[in-house]
Parts: sequence; C-alpha cells; structure tokens
Amino acid sequence: MAETGTPPVIGIIGGSGVYEIAGLVNTRWERVGSSFGETSDEFLFGDLDGQRMVFLPRHGRGHRIPPSEVNFRANIDALKRVGVTEILSVSACGSLKEDMPPGMFVIASQFIDRTFARDKSFFGTGCVAHVGLGHPVCSRLGDAAEEGLKELAIPYKRGGTYLCMEGPQFSTQAESELYRSWGCDVIGMTNMPEAKLAREAEICYATVAMVTDYDCWHPDHDHVTVDAIIKILLGNAENGRNLVKKVAPKLMGRTESCSQGCHTALESALITAPDARDPEMVKKLDAVAGRVLKD
Repeated sequence: MAETGTPPVIGIIGGSGVYEIAGLVNTRWERVGSSFGETSDEFLFGDLDGQRMVFLPRHGRGHRIPPSEVNFRANIDALKRVGVTEILSVSACGSLKEDMPPGMFVIASQFIDRTFARDKSFFGTGCVAHVGLGHPVCSRLGDAAEEGLKELAIPYKRGGTYLCMEGPQFSTQAESELYRSWGCDVIGMTNMPEAKLAREAEICYATVAMVTDYDCWHPDHDHVTVDAIIKILLGNAENGRNLVKKVAPKLMGRTESCSQGCHTALESALITAPDARDPEMVKKLDAVAGRVLKD
C-alpha cells in the first residue's frame, strides 16, 4: 500500500526506446532481486522533472525475451520492492477496429486474457487470495495519460478492450474475426498477466496501447509482418517518450492512497486462515503482500 503522504514512484514498462527521454537525470542501471526469479533486465532509475522514475524493458534490452517467457511475476515483485506505486504500461498492439488505425494510441479500460502458458498469480497453495479485477486499470492514471495525449495532439481513444493472446505467432484470420465479434478493440501479447499481478501487488496500473497494424482481419492487412510493424513502431516510440514526459509531472501531486482502491486491493482478498498459511509462501510474498500478512 502507498501510505498517505508517500510521494509516488512511477514505473514505466515498455520497449527499449521508451526510456530514452530528454531530461531524465541521475540515471543508473541496477539489477533488482525478486523472490520469483530474474527480471527481464536491469531497471533504469532516474528523475524526470523532480519525479522519481523506474524504467523496465519488458522484453529486455535488444528484445531478447518472447512474450510467453517474460517473468511477469519477478518484474512486478521487483518493482514493488523498489517502491513503485504506479505503473504505466506502454506497449505495441494490433487494431481490431477500422477507426483505430496504425499510429493511434488506445488507453485500454478492459482486458480479455487468452494466455495459457504463464504464471498468473503471486498466490497459490499455502496462501490463497482473490483480488477484484472488475475494473482492471486505474482511471486516475488513465486521466493523466489522456491529458498528455491531448496536449501532444496524438490521436487516441479513451477506453477499449485489449485482448491478450499467448503468441509469439500472430493471429489466424479466424481468430482475428472471432475477437472482433467479441467487441475487442486491440490485440497484444504482453498486458496479461501483468495487469493482474499489479493489482495483487497493490500498484496502480494503466495501459497505453500503441497501434502498429490492423491485424490480419483487414483486407489491406491480411498478413502482419515484423518489418511493417517496426516501421510504425519507430514513430510510436517517439510519441511514447513524449507521453511519458507529459504524464510524469501530472502524477506528482498525489498525497493519499489511490481513491480507486488500487493501493488497498488485498485488504479483503486473503482467504487462507493465518494458522494454515505456508511460512515459505508467506516469505516469498514479503514485498507483494507483506502489509496484510504481517499480523
């Protein structure tokens, strides 16, 4: 939980180009340990206009790690350990809607998790918890992102459903059409279980999804290629850096815990009786859930 009066520390999870921001000072790369294994990379610590920032390349510098092999639990656990209180995820995605062309940014409001090969919770046998995920992103962070996008005149949509697929292959046309029939707006491979774990760790979380392509449903984009995506990605990366620079000062003024309840998500989530909890599991959860497990 972010205690009242504790200054926010903003974590940015995204591609390698997102942290190359003019004005970022006091920078250092540092490896942070986790109870859940090794993080994707070292963390980049810095200050931006007086705001403490922590940057994590989700796939590692040079994009070494495929989506299914990202250690999401270690990443979120380690961010919690260094004091991060809010996370802005900046990630590439495909569009499932005609009116969301490449280059548009989407502030997602919902997720559908279609992944199947990832560890999705910090909790398990020996200590069970069920957090609420009806509203999986922090609207306060979304407000800040929207203000920044408006100021930068970047085309965007506020709200929308992000479908997270397993990957690393792109969708078949049948899959793409299925997701469109569900009313999904964008598709990606990385925001689940990331958002679920951030909620379990009592960290505010919001996604800004940067559209790179129309996926394979579109008659003019029947084959998604890496070359085509990278071309759009480079332009999006510059806008992503500019957005982070705009958002950071907007989050500096928080003096109380998140009014949406992100910082207290575990308050009534634990279900395992204290005398039935596995001491080793409790030890692993010292950063994520230490606040509610200490009694």
